[in-house]
Amino acid sequence: MSISAKQVEHVANLARLELTEEEKEMYTEQLNAILKYAEKLGSLDTDEIEPTDHAVPLANVLREDEVRPSLPLESVLLNAPDEEDGQIKVPAVLE
Repeated sequence: MSISAKQVEHVANLARLELTEEEKEMYTEQLNAILKYAEKLGSLDTDEIEPTDHAVPLANVLREDEVRPSLPLESVLLNAPDEEDGQIKVPAVLE
């Protein structure tokens, strides 16, 4: 599988990009190199390899929850653009 300069031009047009002739040629070469590598990977025998979610094992790195005092309401409301009844007032987003 390969990609043509015409296809690169079409995708650039869809993305509203203006490419020079040199850029079209460069991207065509780069995309063809990527596709060639993908074909090479597709030829590997992976029948004996178990599917994995991640390439490396993951461990939960979250800390334990602990109750701590929060900011005083007066301090929080000092930074609010507007306040009403002890709450931050924001413009309505729904009509």
